[in-house]
Amino acid sequence: MQPEESPGFLLWHVTLRWQRDIAAALAPLDLTHVQFVLLASAWWLNRAGEAPRQHALAAHAGTDVKMTSQVLQKLEDKGLIEREVDPSDTRAKLLRVTPRGAELAEQAVAVVESADAAFFAATPDAKTLLRLLRPLAAR
Repeated sequence: MQPEESPGFLLWHVTLRWQRDIAAALAPLDLTHVQFVLLASAWWLNRAGEAPRQHALAAHAGTDVKMTSQVLQKLEDKGLIEREVDPSDTRAKLLRVTPRGAELAEQAVAVVESADAAFFAATPDAKTLLRLLRPLAAR
């Protein structure tokens, strides 16, 4: 089998190119890709009426809990999120996006959606691509 016939090899290269495009799109907003994912996830959950704990946010975003903690600290330092004590468990913190963080999250989502649209424009059938990716992502 040749490398270009390997789905894993091709997915690796596609992922690297896509990540570079997303990183470039987010750079003017002073967000890394993982900062965007965690900020946007917290923002979406907050909009749905949830103030997630760190562990729940990591599960939602698909990120490592320890790394999530480090990135949340950076987002907190930037004034984009706040952590408040969970009244039901004083050891836990609830995450809330600040008004400034919500504004940036909304802007960043639009930027990423635009970058995604440009990147995936090369695929002839985006709906089929999504259908193929969903079961892989759910594993």
